[in-house]
Amino acid sequence: MTSAIAIILVLSGLIFFHELGHFLMARVLGIGVKAFSLGFGPRLLGRRVGLTDYRLSAVPLGGYVNLAGENPDSDEGDQEFPREKMFNLRPAWQRMLVVAAGPVFNFFLAWLIYWGLLFSYGQAALTPVVGDVLPDSPAAVAGIQAGDTILEVDGRKVATWNDLTMTIQTGGYRSMPLVLSRGGKEFSVSVEPASRDLEADGRSVKVPMIGIRASGETMVLVPPQNLWRSALGAGRETWEKTGLIVRGIAKMVRGEISVKEVGGPILIAQEVGRQARSGLAEVLALTAFISLNLGLLNLLPVPVLDGGHIVFFGYEAVFRRPVSERLRLMATRVGIAFLFLLMGLALFNDISRLLV
Repeated sequence: MTSAIAIILVLSGLIFFHELGHFLMARVLGIGVKAFSLGFGPRLLGRRVGLTDYRLSAVPLGGYVNLAGENPDSDEGDQEFPREKMFNLRPAWQRMLVVAAGPVFNFFLAWLIYWGLLFSYGQAALTPVVGDVLPDSPAAVAGIQAGDTILEVDGRKVATWNDLTMTIQTGGYRSMPLVLSRGGKEFSVSVEPASRDLEADGRSVKVPMIGIRASGETMVLVPPQNLWRSALGAGRETWEKTGLIVRGIAKMVRGEISVKEVGGPILIAQEVGRQARSGLAEVLALTAFISLNLGLLNLLPVPVLDGGHIVFFGYEAVFRRPVSERLRLMATRVGIAFLFLLMGLALFNDISRLLV
């Protein structure tokens, strides 16, 4: 039950915060808002303030904002708003700001969560010291032993066990170099991760692993900070995690990571449920990471995503004319097809992990 509540709160909170960005920027610019909803589907209750209907809807997953003049093909409810309030009649740079505010708010939410975590808990982590090596694992074949300290993975320095696992799991199944320390001496080995089962919400999920367990030693990376220091630390954490996601996407595009690693809503729900059993801090940290993923995904220059609209409005701002209707229609169809393929791939991978 706790896991289900956590899943609903995380997913709905992320989408709602994204839409809140669009809403607030529209308000700042004086663009008319017809409706701002918490949730989707039929309206349960709400209150009309001015020309805006603030509503609670039946499906508690996210929310949406409906702007005046957002859809020129449908003027339902737009007649109440003066022309200067219409979204489609505003300068391209203003429309671009409204669209970009959604993903920006996802990054802002991640920063806000990291800020709260650093202020309340500080930052502790497992050291990258090997506690156990599984028999016949890639690590055992490479000669890694219990007590070894892993210093680098795939050319990247690791300070914590989480750095180690994230680098391996986002690196795919290709061979990668590791730098270790044993008895005060450094040496290098090459390890090719294998597919292993990881328990997530009572089910097995296949991820790249090399067959080692942490020693359990912990270190305090950052003690609880004051508001200013925790804010700066949250900025660094947001930047580093965003870079990690971008590098993972780049490796997937280059074919260094299999598309089988793409996960969808089922995998997200599994991870949220698993972290919910670990504690509030773990759920919040995962929420921040998912929020960064959502922000980056929406910034992709794909029509129907925020990034695609930003490209269209940017073109209009530079060349002083909108993209032709024919080109926009073609690009939108390609974008929809791309999203359906991506969603289909993610769901296929999710279901495949459940069945294996």
